[in-house]
Amino acid sequence: MTKKSGKAKTASTPKRRSMGALIKNELARPIVPGQLFLAAGDIEANAGRPTRELTVVNTGDRPIQVGSHCHFFEVNRALRFDREQAFGFRLSIPAGTAVRFEPGEEKRVTIVALAGRRMAYGINALTEGSLDDPEVKSKALARAAESGFSGKGGAA
Repeated sequence: MTKKSGKAKTASTPKRRSMGALIKNELARPIVPGQLFLAAGDIEANAGRPTRELTVVNTGDRPIQVGSHCHFFEVNRALRFDREQAFGFRLSIPAGTAVRFEPGEEKRVTIVALAGRRMAYGINALTEGSLDDPEVKSKALARAAESGFSGKGGAA
């Protein structure tokens, strides 16, 4: 008589495949240059994040482009808008794209709260630190006013 060891397998237990087998199976498929692999369903960008609308005017003599992940508070001083409302926000547009503001143009934009660690440094050196720190925001607003960036309602 032989002794059976281990657990009994049932029909309801799915067969597990090793990670190596899964990778080998994926690599066996033909690769088509430029092919896209899309997930099922729709993707909702910026879901659950606060958004705001601002009216922006380019008071400069040149076009200004603002990229998708730029801290909007820090953008070019020739753009006039309520910077306090833009603190901690970026344009609500697809990653890698930009919005162009022509000289004299007034444009309504939607901005969305920055996510992640919510730290901002650079661009025009107005914000240096946590976007959730009231002291950082206060100093940034003061620097913006001293440096000629627009304030409430787009007034300089």
